[in-house]
Amino acid sequence: MLNKIRIHLADDHQILIDGIKTILHTNPRFEVVGFSINGTNLYDEVIKNKSDILILDINMPEKDGIEVIKEFAEKGFPCKIIILSSHDDLRIIKEVMKLGSSGYLTKKCAGENIVEAIQAVYNGEEYFCKSVREKIFNTATKNNPNLNKPDLKGNLALTDRELEIITLISLEFSGKEISDQLFISVNTVETHRKNIMKKLDAKNSISLVKYAIKHQLIKS
Repeated sequence: MLNKIRIHLADDHQILIDGIKTILHTNPRFEVVGFSINGTNLYDEVIKNKSDILILDINMPEKDGIEVIKEFAEKGFPCKIIILSSHDDLRIIKEVMKLGSSGYLTKKCAGENIVEAIQAVYNGEEYFCKSVREKIFNTATKNNPNLNKPDLKGNLALTDRELEIITLISLEFSGKEISDQLFISVNTVETHRKNIMKKLDAKNSISLVKYAIKHQLIKS
């Protein structure tokens, strides 16, 4: 039997907390072990209730989400953090991911994506809701003359994220550059690259470029 994923919710709107709890209670693997309406004492609370995941709003009274993440970074992360925010400002996203968050959701997409986000982050992945991920990718490739502006629908052999990674590899982004542009770790980039190589039975990066050209991800 799989262990329960223990979740703590932190948001200054009780109605949002109640809504998320309702969604999470539909999944037998999830257990909401606590909630907070401000950032004060959050570190101690998630240690006390042995949370695996903290769903954290940025805008909270007394101590906001950024301050909370900084405290976690200084003291050591007792759990993984998924940011739940009204904002999709790339500067904020970059800051919280750099500080050590593992995922970012906007409140507009929370109902649709929060279950998937928790599962992904619990399994060691970094997660962004689709609208945020597309904004990050579009910013990274803006004005690149070799990009073919593909419609990344995941209708090929690869997932949407893998299509983004193979596109950037084909545009000659290094692993570090992809990491910086997509706000994910170098290890995550390398994991995606290996998965892509395996799926496509590719021997080297040239094979990936040929795939990208064939499927019109980049211009030949």
